[in-house]
Amino acid sequence: MTIDWIAFTPWSAIIGGVLIGIAASLLALFNGRIAGISGIVSQLLHFKSAPQEHLPWRVLFLIGLISSGWMYQLFFQLPAMKSSSSVDILMIAGMLVGIGTRLGSGCTSGHGVCGLGRLSMRSLIATLSFMTAGFVATYLILHSGLI
Repeated sequence: MTIDWIAFTPWSAIIGGVLIGIAASLLALFNGRIAGISGIVSQLLHFKSAPQEHLPWRVLFLIGLISSGWMYQLFFQLPAMKSSSSVDILMIAGMLVGIGTRLGSGCTSGHGVCGLGRLSMRSLIATLSFMTAGFVATYLILHSGLI
């Protein structure tokens, strides 16, 4: 994936980060739940063993997450994105992220956004692990000539 650095402004990233923080805070404040996307999706996939009273908000949260890109493009132009990776590489990368999420008992949204906001040491270690693995993998892929 390439980033159009000429068109990039930090304002969209700042506004996006603030909106994510507000959404996570509202969910914690009014529902007492962590906005960890992997946990929300996992509970939806295992809905028979999950508490049924949590099903509606999880479905609504996921619908909001998925529809937000569509809603955004109603008012603004989506940034141009192109990936230089093959579908196979993207699928392998997605599987590795899923395995890492399961091993780390959460994803970047749960640990990085909500856990760090709660000053959780476990989330700090998980987030540092995610970031370090991402930096190392990116460096190795870019300098190995694999892609």
